[in-house]
Amino acid sequence: MEAAQPITLTEKAVEAVKLAINEEGLQGSGLRVAVVGGGCSGYSYALDFAEDCDEDDMTLDFNGLPVFLDPHSAQLLKGVEIDYIETLQRKGFVFNNPNATTTCGCGSSFS
Repeated sequence: MEAAQPITLTEKAVEAVKLAINEEGLQGSGLRVAVVGGGCSGYSYALDFAEDCDEDDMTLDFNGLPVFLDPHSAQLLKGVEIDYIETLQRKGFVFNNPNATTTCGCGSSFS
């Protein structure tokens, strides 16, 4: 039985990342998803482009988009869904974290 992936990306999120990769001329790159210390609630989400994974990284595939997670971030992000929204007031990635006990008002940090 295949283990469940620690995170999920919605179809909209995958398409937004692929579009950004093309716009930046970074074909062949993937997405690094990480948790870093800081932010108003203790931890912050971090997204960046990456050409390769690090030695200890977990590599996931979402419809041809490679996504890299370091072991520490994978533990903290278990069960997180990353979505992409576009509304009149807001445009960007949204982290739906069922494990977060508190989040900040902007949604970019948690504890």
